[in-house]
Amino acid sequence: MTLSIRVKDVKALDDFMLSVLFMNGVKKLYDVKQLFSQFPQMFAPLKENPALFKNVSVICGGCGIAWNEDIDISECELWENGVIESVSV
Repeated sequence: MTLSIRVKDVKALDDFMLSVLFMNGVKKLYDVKQLFSQFPQMFAPLKENPALFKNVSVICGGCGIAWNEDIDISECELWENGVIESVSV
């Protein structure tokens, strides 16, 4: 894995969407709703508490994002399953 796919910034959007900016300048949209059915126990707190969802942050020097010590998503998942929003050079 190269450093270029590390997460630089993340913003919570409406409807459980994330805007994720990677260190290589690519910005992707990621739909967290898909995880509600795949991992219901882990992601239920986000579904039940939109204020918690808005409190997302980058962790471990960009190796992922997290809401708390129990709920996180890796940079690989965000990169592989996100949809390109824009690319800055």
